Amino acid sequence: MMSVSTTSTTATGQQLVALGNTRVGDPYIFGALAPKNDPLFHGPWDCAEFVSWLIFQTTGKLYGCENNAQNPATANAFTGFFERDAHSLGNIVSVEEAASAPGALLLRTAVPALGGHIVVCDGMGGTVEAHSHNDGVIKGKIANRRWDIGIRVPGVSYEALPVVPVEPPHTTIFCVSTPIMTSLKVGEIQRALLNAGFDPHGIDSKYGNETAKAVIAFQKQKGLLVDGEVGAQTAAALGVVL
Repeated sequence: MMSVSTTSTTATGQQLVALGNTRVGDPYIFGALAPKNDPLFHGPWDCAEFVSWLIFQTTGKLYGCENNAQNPATANAFTGFFERDAHSLGNIVSVEEAASAPGALLLRTAVPALGGHIVVCDGMGGTVEAHSHNDGVIKGKIANRRWDIGIRVPGVSYEALPVVPVEPPHTTIFCVSTPIMTSLKVGEIQRALLNAGFDPHGIDSKYGNETAKAVIAFQKQKGLLVDGEVGAQTAAALGVVL
């Protein structure tokens, strides 16, 4: 088994960011599996595998995997497991707190068993993230995107920088929610999906799991960020004006 780069006693959020930056430009494949114990791995990644690999390389421990006691070479990471670990380990922080702490995480929670998105914050309003098939691993921005929770990973020491204001999305982000999102615009999205060959199982103007599944299939085909949500980029690809 390959060794990790540091031990849990020296892990810092800055290390997560610095290591992530060495992978900018690497390829992305949704559903790819990264061997968390291979320090030389350069993809392909998906968002959860990328973040889980960074954490294992800096702390020597699995986080965000289906079984965090599993063989790190085969452990499967997923945004839903990051959400589980955040709640069970009690390390949830606000989006603003995460944005101002290098190495903290921002999570867009998963469509149940389907998709979501997770990024590493650089503490200055930016991210390093495995974004999409079209873009690969990138340095992105936090602003004008939807986030659910911030996460500080156990075993990582964080430096708190000046608070970064987090600009909310400029338009409505259509997603699975409680209560369910219902509007004529959702119906327009459903018709656009159907016309593109992705069946949302009815034009009922309700953004439920079946619509999200169709969005995910569309995003995969178009090489977009696969999160099951319709924001500006996915809407543009569908020909829908938000």
